[in-house]
This record gives sequence, C-alpha cells and structure tokens, in this order.
Amino acid sequence: MPLVRIDALGADRHRLDALGRAVHDALVETIGIPPDDRFQVLVGHDGTSSTLRYDDYLGVHRDDDIVYVAITMRTGRTPAQKQALYRRIAEFAREYAGTEPRNMFVTLTENESIDWSLGDGVAQYAASFDVADPPSAAIAD
Repeated sequence: MPLVRIDALGADRHRLDALGRAVHDALVETIGIPPDDRFQVLVGHDGTSSTLRYDDYLGVHRDDDIVYVAITMRTGRTPAQKQALYRRIAEFAREYAGTEPRNMFVTLTENESIDWSLGDGVAQYAASFDVADPPSAAIAD
C-alpha cells in the first residue's frame, strides 16, 4: 500500500496523470503491488505562486522539468528491488510524460504495518494490536 506524492513544476493535469501512471506501473512491475492499490497525491506547481527548488547536486543537471516523487510504503524490499523501482520510474516517466530521467528525484520512506490505517479507524495491516481503553476522566466534586 504505497502512498505516493508527486510534485512537478509546470505540470498540467495530463502530465501529472502520466507521471502518476509511470510511478504506479513501476511499483506494480518491480515490487509487485496489486494493480488496484493506487493512492497518489499529484501536485502541479506553476513556478509563481508555488514552485520547486533544485540544484546540480552530485553532478546531476536538473532543469524546470523537475519532478519530486515521495513514496511511503511498508518495509521489506531489498536494495535491488528499490534500485529497479527507481530505474523503472525514470524509464516510464520518459516514455509516458517525456520527462528526462535526470529530472526524476525519488525518495522512499519505509514504515511498519501498524503505521497504516486505510479507513474506518482500523490498522488493517497490523497482525494484532491492543486498543487501550481511554482513560476515564476524574469527576470533580
């Protein structure tokens, strides 16, 4: 159940959709998430009222087609799977959205099963958990 946030400079609805598909298809292909497991926040920045900042860190020359992708998912993927994911995101972003791989900045944050509630106030992925009763309020005399 990855949660994906994509921020792209100068992106309209169509480019955001293409970038979202690129990330989703890479997640399905490289780490085996189910095809219907899509939770994404897609944000376009116009460069005036909202923008993205970047430099040429580590010798990667980025430009105004910069795309930041933040993926949060449960722990358990190998370094090889993560590297394959980054590569496929860059490849699909080029194919679907015309975005140069050098402009794809991807971060991956992992957490535990108990860190997810997919609705109804329930930690659906948690094997078992204890829900403590709320402390009772002292009644003042």
